[in-house]
Amino acid sequence: MKGSHSYISNPLNEDIYININGELFHRSEAKISVFDSGFLLGDGVWEGIRLHKSQLIFIDDHIDRIFNSASGISLKIPLSKEDIISEIKKVLSKNSMTNDVHIRLIISRGDKITPYQNPKANVGPINFVIIPEHKKTSPETYSEGISIGRVNIIRPAKNILNTHYNTLSKLNCILASIEANNLGFDEGIMNDPHGNVSTCNSTNLFFIKDNEVWTSAGEYCLNGITRGKTIMICQSNDIPILEKDFIFDDIIDCDEAFVTGTFAGIIPVSKIESRNLKSTNADSLVNQIRLLYNKHIQENIY
Repeated sequence: MKGSHSYISNPLNEDIYININGELFHRSEAKISVFDSGFLLGDGVWEGIRLHKSQLIFIDDHIDRIFNSASGISLKIPLSKEDIISEIKKVLSKNSMTNDVHIRLIISRGDKITPYQNPKANVGPINFVIIPEHKKTSPETYSEGISIGRVNIIRPAKNILNTHYNTLSKLNCILASIEANNLGFDEGIMNDPHGNVSTCNSTNLFFIKDNEVWTSAGEYCLNGITRGKTIMICQSNDIPILEKDFIFDDIIDCDEAFVTGTFAGIIPVSKIESRNLKSTNADSLVNQIRLLYNKHIQENIY
């Protein structure tokens, strides 16, 4: 699989244990009820978290975001931040995992008595699942970059579904991904409801034009942890960065571009539609920002 989430296949993942509601199950035995709200309706929230050198990277930010997302969809999580981190560490210990691990934390509204969308049909507590995998980004992701291009699927307005809530309802982004792939792109550039560039379907998006970094105003893209760190890093290193509304025609002549995400960090964009960029060059500003981001991670390992 080529793209922003390309990884090196690891046979150890065939023998991992998964945490379901505090119990550990071998991958082959890990199951959720067909009456689970997440399965039936995409009713739940999730986080992707990295384990690097035995450190859960930016874990406080991720746990804060999942609680904020849950609150946004009126989902009460009867666990503390410390409880969740303890459950993550429990399954990591069971799998003897210390480095190059990606963790998917999922919390659904729990089981229903019957397939019906109203939460009044829910019975019992939430379901939480923690899936840790040995997962290292393919080196080609950084050396070759990815291709992106415009798609027709747009980001929804807040009164449809607030895009700041990291919910299991990902069909909007999935349809954008399908459209992008059909057009020959690794990821699709999605506009907001006003026609401004917002985000890619599974990553946040930055352009570089005349040595300035441009990114959306942020209202309709996921409030990405890596996105926020990137903005902070640019600001603290005197790299001009603008968070603003702009249309595709404003950046069609950009010099470089990159996308951000928890799994692979900062990923260069080598091609926008039919146009090649300089993002993968060793002396690119993208590469400079990526090195600063990696340095920031190292400084946060204790």
